[in-house]
Amino acid sequence: MQISKILHTGLLCMLSIIAFAQQSRIAPATASLAGQVRTEDGEALPGASVSLKGTSYGTVANADGKYTLENVSPGAYQLMVTFVGYQPLSREIILKSGESDKHNFKLVSQTRELESLSVIGRSETREVNRQAYNVTAIDAKKLQNSTLDLSHALDRVSGVRVRESGGVGSNMNFSLNGFTGRQVKFFLDGVPMDNFGSSFQLNNIPINLAERVEVYKGVVPIWLGSDALGGAVNIVTNTRQNSYLDASYSYGSFNTHRTAINAGFTSKNGLTAQLNAFQNYSDNNYWINVDVADVNTGEYFRDQRLRRFHDTYHNETVIANVGVVNKKFADRLLLGITLGKNKAEIQTGARMVSVFGAWHRKGNIVMPSLKYSKKDLFVKGLSVNISANYNLGQEQNVDTVYRRYNWFQQFKQYEGLGSERERSLYRFRNNNGLATANVTYQIGARHSLTVNNVYNTFNRKGEDELFPDAEKFEQPRINKKNVLGLGYKFDYSERWNTSAFVKHFSQNNKYSISYNPSGNWGDNAFLEQKSNFTKLGYGIASTYFLRKNLQLKGSFEKSYRLPETDELFGDLINLEGNIDLDPETSYNYNLGFSYQANINRVHRFSVDANVLYRDAQGFIRPRLNANQTKQVMDNLADVTNFGVDGEVRYSYNQLLTAGVNLTYQDLRNNTRFEEGYTTESPLYRDRIPNMPFMFGNADAALFLKDFGRKGNTLTFGYNLLFVHAYYLYWPSMGSDKLDIPQQLSHDVNVVYAMANGKYNISLECKNLLDAKLYDNFSLQKPSRGFYVKLRYFISK
Repeated sequence: MQISKILHTGLLCMLSIIAFAQQSRIAPATASLAGQVRTEDGEALPGASVSLKGTSYGTVANADGKYTLENVSPGAYQLMVTFVGYQPLSREIILKSGESDKHNFKLVSQTRELESLSVIGRSETREVNRQAYNVTAIDAKKLQNSTLDLSHALDRVSGVRVRESGGVGSNMNFSLNGFTGRQVKFFLDGVPMDNFGSSFQLNNIPINLAERVEVYKGVVPIWLGSDALGGAVNIVTNTRQNSYLDASYSYGSFNTHRTAINAGFTSKNGLTAQLNAFQNYSDNNYWINVDVADVNTGEYFRDQRLRRFHDTYHNETVIANVGVVNKKFADRLLLGITLGKNKAEIQTGARMVSVFGAWHRKGNIVMPSLKYSKKDLFVKGLSVNISANYNLGQEQNVDTVYRRYNWFQQFKQYEGLGSERERSLYRFRNNNGLATANVTYQIGARHSLTVNNVYNTFNRKGEDELFPDAEKFEQPRINKKNVLGLGYKFDYSERWNTSAFVKHFSQNNKYSISYNPSGNWGDNAFLEQKSNFTKLGYGIASTYFLRKNLQLKGSFEKSYRLPETDELFGDLINLEGNIDLDPETSYNYNLGFSYQANINRVHRFSVDANVLYRDAQGFIRPRLNANQTKQVMDNLADVTNFGVDGEVRYSYNQLLTAGVNLTYQDLRNNTRFEEGYTTESPLYRDRIPNMPFMFGNADAALFLKDFGRKGNTLTFGYNLLFVHAYYLYWPSMGSDKLDIPQQLSHDVNVVYAMANGKYNISLECKNLLDAKLYDNFSLQKPSRGFYVKLRYFISK
């Protein structure tokens, strides 16, 4: 409580500074400037960035390429104009009191072979590159002709492993430099995705929804306010303030269909509307190799080549926003609604020895939202971003068929009322609400303060018509979480900047535990429980450019991650709840460098490398429950992780690009003495099981420009995924630890883009050599598949 008071006092001090600045900035008169940004061919460039170098004055061009900067203090400035894919321009100007200047610009297209041609490359957004944090940005626009979803695009980034329980729409586990699951947080345009539900998850979102994806490894910026322990992923959607249409459809193996439509309209008076819609459908009936026992005779058949048969998945989602932009009272004010539904047949348990033939789950999302942003609110330099949403959607677990299946699709029917696992028609709402506020104040050219607050509420309510009188469904499952942060950034020069921050974490849980008051069989009662956590974290990040093409980065953080609702209360499928979980904490250290070079502007190279060390206490990780049918999350007392990751890229002229990345992470159980034991644990210094420790990717692309006709491009692409063998169980547990073998997967694609990308067709083959691929607890991933995608894109 005392810590919270200190942070709130800091917030009041910041507001006092702002109020003082407001009084001190009253000037007799100001100046303004306006103009238009166009291409060399005379076309408007909506979204072009216009700023006065070294100041907080800045804006973006509207749908007609026009911009306005008002209430600028008189003086000499350097006017900068930038836009992705074009050479930046600058102009020395002098603004006089009470006058309005006009400056028009024509930007010349520039070729950036290394960035624009690479399949995975650094973002061209200058602010992303200059950050002190260890961040990798995917330019999603370069992948929008592929059939990738966001999770598989991220799986090609160094330090990232995406692990799934099956094919399209299956449960996924995201690992970033050894941190996994909820230790890594996901954001959509800076808004946490904690409450989006099963209808909106990373592996059913098409890559076309994103403009870029930022991967923060370790220390997370203060403006991404949340309790991320091991990093964060921020999905940045289309921010263009113009009219556009991006529509695509793909079809492929296992009866897989994907459709995506992204459209936007902005009128001259600032009225704007945005629509994002997508659907996924797949039978997921890919080939697997599995041992099978006949359900009638018990005869055992080893290594059978069979198809999955009860794994159909489909989802449909629509995101609509309407509002205004570029108004005096708001740079952006949007009211939105997200609607979606999904149904997933459940084929296996946590391991493939459990197989199901009727159990399924379905859900929907109904989520209204509000987004507001304004620069220079009330005073120059004060920027505000506010967002709020509430998910009214529901989920249902359907398990009413009393059968036992095997992989031959045989089943044994039983008499009476039962199920495949736990008889259920349980329908529930999580009643998730989220509110975020981010306030930044620029104090001159070098100093800025940021206050960020994220409040999340969860209250699961449900019922089961099969058990209408069951008291367990009436018990509270309530979670409230708040993260308050205060940050300071110092921009000493173009070559050096440093950020420092402090965060206050708090969580309140309310739940019930069952007990037997009399000791007699069948006597069951519930006792209401409450738990509260309050923690303080802090960190610092700094970057320095030894040369323009050589950047050094370093960061440190003491961070906390509060247990998530699914970890506490379960997800009703393959994750069992554990209400005894404690928050986990970690001391995170990062060092890295980035270097770019070119030879005669023909050969271009880039090298990125990072070293990390994590010292985590109360590390939350999955294990199998007692009967090995579900996962359950547990706290390990102490886990350390030393890791390195690196990427090397090369491009030749505008013809060829290639790259390779590799990640090594050494996660060790550092718990020497288990609770209640006086002897050293046999698992002390064991490598954490069920976690790949070495993996990487390689990719190459060949570009044939003006192929067949001017403005057309034919591209041949290749991607290799490598995962070193690793143990399923603790290495010190003898012969029963099992080994998940080394994996190599090859993907190839051909893309033909016509009319400068207006019409596009792509052909892909995933897992070309039909390799056996595995993920969590030896679950097999899809076999070889072929896919075709058609895409139409137009922007005005």
